[in-house]
Amino acid sequence: MYKSPFLSGIHDEMMRRRYAKRTIETYLHWIKNYIVFHNKQHPALMDNAEVEAYLDHLVLQRNVAGPTQALVLNALSFLYKEILKQPLSVQLKFIKSQKPRKLPVVLTRDEITNLMNHISKNHYLSAALMYGSGLRLMEAVRLRVKDIYFDYCCVRVWNGKVGKHRTVTLAPELKKGLSIQIQQVEELLKRDLTNPGYDGVWLPHALRHKYISANKSLSWQYLFPSDRLSVDPENKMLRRHHIDESGLQKAIRIAAQKAEIRKQVSAHTLRHSFATHLLAYGADIRTVQDQLGHTDVKTTQIYTHVLQMGGNAVKSPFSNLGI
Repeated sequence: MYKSPFLSGIHDEMMRRRYAKRTIETYLHWIKNYIVFHNKQHPALMDNAEVEAYLDHLVLQRNVAGPTQALVLNALSFLYKEILKQPLSVQLKFIKSQKPRKLPVVLTRDEITNLMNHISKNHYLSAALMYGSGLRLMEAVRLRVKDIYFDYCCVRVWNGKVGKHRTVTLAPELKKGLSIQIQQVEELLKRDLTNPGYDGVWLPHALRHKYISANKSLSWQYLFPSDRLSVDPENKMLRRHHIDESGLQKAIRIAAQKAEIRKQVSAHTLRHSFATHLLAYGADIRTVQDQLGHTDVKTTQIYTHVLQMGGNAVKSPFSNLGI
C-alpha cells in the first residue's frame, strides 16, 4: 500500500489495533508530510524541536485551523509514543493556531424536508438517522441491528469519536421503516448462511472470541449492509460489510442539488442541523452535548452562535424605515 516500509509498518500496527480506516489514512498523511518537511529524515533521529518546528510551519505558512493542528499533534504523538517508543514532551512549545473555527452550515426545517424528499430510497433511512439522531457519518453506516431500541425509542452508538459510547433519541416516525429494513437484513443473512464460504459479519477482536456464533446472528449484522459480499483485508475471510460511506455522502450531495439548496451541503450538515434545531426547540445545551457525544460543552456552544446570527438575535434598523 505504501512504498515506504516504515509507513507500511505504521499502517499494519494501526490495523492490528483496529483504528478506523479514515484515522489511519489521516495519521499517515500527516506523518508522511512531517517526514518530507524535514527532508525525509527518519523520525527516530528527530525529537521535540523538529515537531515544534513543523507545528509552527503549519500555522505560519499553511494557516491551518486549530482542530487541524491538534489532529497533526495527535498523529505525531502516536508515532513517537506507540511506534518509536520515544514519547514527546508534554510541554511542547509551538505557535497555536488562532484561525477562527468556521460556523457550521445548517439547513432550515423546510430545507431538511426538501432534502429528504429528494434523497434516494436506498439512503433515506441512514440520512434520516443522521438528522433525526444526530449521528456522524461513520456512526450511521456502522450501526448494527441490535443498536436500535424500539421500545425505548433510542439508538445506542458504540465506539463513537474517541471511543465513546452514548444513547441518542430515535424519531418514532422512523420505526416502521427501520422494522422493514431489519426484515430485509434478515432475508439477506438467510441467503448468506447458505453460502459455504461465508464467515459472518466482522466483530471487534474481543467479542469474536467471547461470542463465537454472534457473527452469524441477526442482532450483530450491520443495519445498512453492502449489497455484495467482500473479502476482509485483515484475514481474507468472506464477509458482508456495511454500505460504503462515500455512497451516502454522494447521495446527500445529489439530493441537495435536486432540492436546489444553495448551501454547501455535506453529510455532516445533517448532524449540525440536528443540534441547532434541538436548541431552537428549547433543549438545554447539556442535553445537546450528551446527544452529540461532545466531551467539552464548548464544542457544542458553536451551535448557539448559529442561532444568534441575524434576525434571531438582533432586529435590523432597516426594519424601522417603513419601506
